[in-house]
Amino acid sequence: MQEIFNIFIKSIFIDNMVFAYFLGMCSYLAVSKTVKTSVGLGLAVIFVLGITVPVDYLLNEFVLKAGALAWLDQSFADVDLSFLSFILFIAIIASMVQLVEMIVEKFSPALYASLGIFLPLIAVNCAILGGSLFMQEREYQSLAQATSFGLGSGVGWFLAIVGIAAIREKIRYSHVPPALRGLGITFIITGLMGIAFMSFLGIKL
Repeated sequence: MQEIFNIFIKSIFIDNMVFAYFLGMCSYLAVSKTVKTSVGLGLAVIFVLGITVPVDYLLNEFVLKAGALAWLDQSFADVDLSFLSFILFIAIIASMVQLVEMIVEKFSPALYASLGIFLPLIAVNCAILGGSLFMQEREYQSLAQATSFGLGSGVGWFLAIVGIAAIREKIRYSHVPPALRGLGITFIITGLMGIAFMSFLGIKL
C-alpha cells in the first residue's frame, strides 16, 4: 500500500507530466485561458489516464510483451508482440476519449462548447500516451501500481493546467510588456513553475 501511495505522490509532484517532461503542452497552453475550462479538461485527462493506463497495463502483461501469451498455450511462449504497443495503446486512448466526449456533451453542453476541438484532441495529447509508455518502461508489478501512476499523472496535469489558468486570469490585470503578452509570459511562468516543482525532488518517499 505504501508503494502505491508513493507512486501516486511521485507522479503528481516529482514526475509531473507538464513540469518534468513538458508533455501535453499544446492543450495546456491553448485551454488554460480560464479556470473553468481548465478544470473541465483537467478532469477529463484524469479520467482518461485513470482508465487507459491500467487497461494498457493489462494489455501489455497478457498480450504484448514477450511470453505474455503463454496463458493461451505454451507454444505461444516465444511470441513477442511488443512492436504493436504504439498502435494498440493509441486505439484504446482514442476509444476512451470518445467516451469522455460523449459524456461531457450529454451532461455539460456549455463545457463541451467551451472546450471545442481540444476535447477530442485529448486523443493525441502526448501526456496520455506518455502515461502508458512510462508505465510500460517502468515495468510496474501490479495493476494497482499502474492505476496509481495513471491517476497521479492525471492529477499532476490537472494541477498544472488549473494553476497556470488561475495565474493567467490574474495577470490580465497586470502591466505585462506588449512583447510578452499571451503565450510569451505563459512560457516564462511555466518555466518558473517547473523550477518550483523541482523542489519536490528533495522529498524522499
